[in-house]
Amino acid sequence: MEEIIINLISCGGEAKSFSMEAISYAKEGDFEKAKEALGNAEESLTKAHVQQTKLIQSEAQNNRIEVSLLMVHAQDHLMNAITVKDMAEEFIDLYEKIYLK
Repeated sequence: MEEIIINLISCGGEAKSFSMEAISYAKEGDFEKAKEALGNAEESLTKAHVQQTKLIQSEAQNNRIEVSLLMVHAQDHLMNAITVKDMAEEFIDLYEKIYLK
């Protein structure tokens, strides 16, 4: 269980970092690198979702999962990473429009 939780935290942190990197690239006008970084963020989130799905499937099979502070932290970390990635996509679109003017 702890391994899954740590993987959620790790993948979420990685995805958030890639998303912030993507925003930085877009801010400098390098949209190719920005989109590559977003792709990396998506890969990290996919890995996290695989881990999260394991937890959901386990609970669906009546294996009770203890909700610990670490579990809450992992879910919070993942949700924030998803939000940052979504916002990064919007920022990149805006920067592209600004640079194309």
